[in-house]
Amino acid sequence: MATSDTAASSGPVDSSTAQTTSAGTNDPMEDEQVSRDFATWVKDYRVYAASQGINAVTLSAAFDDVAFQPRIIEFDRSQPEFSRPVWAYLDTAVSDQRVRQGRAKLDAYRDAATRAENRYAVPAEILTAIWGVESNYGSYFGHFSTINALATLGFEGRRQDFARRELLAALKILQSGDIDREHMRGSWAGAMGHTQFLPSSFLSYAVDADGDGRRDIWGSIDDVLASTAHYLEQAGWRAGQPWGVEVTLPDDFDYAQSELSVRHSSDAWRLQGVRVRGGAWPSFDEASVIAPAGARGPAFMVGPNFRAIMRYNASTSYALAVVMLAERIAGGDGVQGDWPRDLEPLSRTQVKEMQRRLNALGFSTGGPPDGIVGPNTRRGLREFQRSQGMTPDGFPTHALLESVRDAGES
Repeated sequence: MATSDTAASSGPVDSSTAQTTSAGTNDPMEDEQVSRDFATWVKDYRVYAASQGINAVTLSAAFDDVAFQPRIIEFDRSQPEFSRPVWAYLDTAVSDQRVRQGRAKLDAYRDAATRAENRYAVPAEILTAIWGVESNYGSYFGHFSTINALATLGFEGRRQDFARRELLAALKILQSGDIDREHMRGSWAGAMGHTQFLPSSFLSYAVDADGDGRRDIWGSIDDVLASTAHYLEQAGWRAGQPWGVEVTLPDDFDYAQSELSVRHSSDAWRLQGVRVRGGAWPSFDEASVIAPAGARGPAFMVGPNFRAIMRYNASTSYALAVVMLAERIAGGDGVQGDWPRDLEPLSRTQVKEMQRRLNALGFSTGGPPDGIVGPNTRRGLREFQRSQGMTPDGFPTHALLESVRDAGES
């Protein structure tokens, strides 16, 4: 999902589960009240949008038949109890079938991909991989009306201010004539087209590559690939540099350094004993080493281009999926190291318990338990692991949760 600077995505959205059906509250009076409140909200928003330069014709096209979508609120509020481990996500995102489709799509649209690569210096395989991960090469990019989705989220959602800003951007797109309301469709969260641009990202980065006078990320593959390449170029893509490389780490590696916020030159990492697992040693001024499955899983040294992909979607799993799919489309082998597939992921409730117990033991996870394993939780876990003589990789497991429980009860 091409994100705006104001609201990065928390991770890949599986839009294949989205439906366009609406669910009521089973209380006719309550549904009627919601409808009235939504109509009032839309009326007020039309006044605001007009003050921002949206003309009456566009407002009428957008809002005369706008509809509140309860199903979207259900998606917005849902927080899965279990999250997929990185290897399970990659199994789907970089499946053999998706690799074969990617090669076929790149062959079919080679000219468009080459034009985008020549213009913005982003490899055709990377653009094809983003297309594949975001919408399975256009086979599903969502059927929700973008106007309905963003109006619903602006009226009643977790990020109302964000949704209202994106709705205004969507109105500007309609007013520009790039797309009409009926065909402006995408995910329940407002991301649109083959490579899932948010409206604000569309305004900033979408380009008319086929010269028909419209920026069409729904129907023109030329526009889709060029717009995606433009986004990455503006996100800091560096021509001629690799995204990174798979590496092996020394036995005494300090996993406190395995965060994207820690950056050293590739030569400095070499001095610490980091070695390439096949391929050439890259030359980076600022590179990070990441171990997304802890000490038992593969490790990677990543540079500016990996960070540019994370500007597109702020998820390590997502960025790994893109670069691995791109490598395999180009004929590479993908990840060489073994994932710890025997490890079952912790549930959100179990992560909250771990955070609560770590905080009580004096190993701060950065705040109240939220069930999300971020840098602060990993830091707390590493401090606990050190205190127990374990390898301090900060990777949460059931065995580690049991150790935390035992420490709290001793």
